[in-house]
Amino acid sequence: MMAWKLLVFCLALLGNKAIVETATIIDSGERAVKVRLNEEPVIGILAQEMSYSLAAKYEEDFESYIAASYVKFIEGAGARAVPIWINKPRSYYEGILPLLNGVLLPGGSTWFNQSNGYADAGRHIYDIATQLNYDGSYFPIWGTCLGFELLTYLAVNGTEHRAHCSSNNQGLPLKFEIDFRKSRMFGSAPDDVVEILASEPVTPNFHQYCVTQRNFTALNLSHDWRVMSTNQDWNGLQFISTIEHKTLPFYGIQFHPEKNIYEWVRNKNISHTPDAIKAAQYFANFFVDEARKSDQHFTSQSDLDRHVIYNFPAYFTGLKNSAFEQCYLFLGNVTYLDEIPPIYTPNHPDDDGAELAGHGKNCSSASVL
Repeated sequence: MMAWKLLVFCLALLGNKAIVETATIIDSGERAVKVRLNEEPVIGILAQEMSYSLAAKYEEDFESYIAASYVKFIEGAGARAVPIWINKPRSYYEGILPLLNGVLLPGGSTWFNQSNGYADAGRHIYDIATQLNYDGSYFPIWGTCLGFELLTYLAVNGTEHRAHCSSNNQGLPLKFEIDFRKSRMFGSAPDDVVEILASEPVTPNFHQYCVTQRNFTALNLSHDWRVMSTNQDWNGLQFISTIEHKTLPFYGIQFHPEKNIYEWVRNKNISHTPDAIKAAQYFANFFVDEARKSDQHFTSQSDLDRHVIYNFPAYFTGLKNSAFEQCYLFLGNVTYLDEIPPIYTPNHPDDDGAELAGHGKNCSSASVL
């Protein structure tokens, strides 16, 4: 039986991580529990295999990538990102997840049957995150598009249940279920955000597979998962567009709010109106707020510094006609830094001028990609 733990009501400093304010969560017994909020959440983002089109644009033998818009998505809501690699043993995922406050499973175009890839890593993450929650931690997972599909795929133990659909370059309003306000995702959503989502074509859809109500019910996913909204593809096929687990803090959306804010490819029906940005930002804020309920942390600031995505360059893939403006591209033997190289040697720890001078020197020597 899962029981998310009640945290002590006091100011704590955990590995340089400040825990302040409070939030109310609902434990497995449907009881309201107040927890301290984590002001410095760190979220893992799962990499995935290079797509053929993206790999063909570079001479280097990159194995995996993360679209930078997902990094910006969580950064814009107040979190830092740590890349999670594919093609690693289970022990790797068992080691990294207890240091994080949540995981984002991004969209993309990879297949679920590729060995040691995105789906296999997702299997480890799903199982470990489930156990963390049962053991008393609060550990959310967010799946966008392919990540949404992966959550449902993993929930039915790898049974392929997706239907083919035609929903590329399609901006849609959400068709909410009658009881959508009973969900955690939308229960406290501002009325103006709900109105935007329900009446304006602000959710960008780019998927050739989808999860239908029929398949959802046939595989008994409705026992553990709640459907909050549906949509129709270009051919009128109805598909599920938002879900959440009924007892675990796992969430899935079939559309791409990160594209509204951070992707600028033309003629793709991606809305950049103020209303679209407001609605998209709501989802980022919601997920990061869920991560704030986690008190897990790295053992030290230097350990965190070795893992964050700032250690890796973002490539301007938009210049090569990619669907993404920027991507982090990783070689097959990629790993976290063994140690952080010295940027500067401050003579006086309180001398802001010396610190800025050191950082300026480091920035001026960086290469432009």
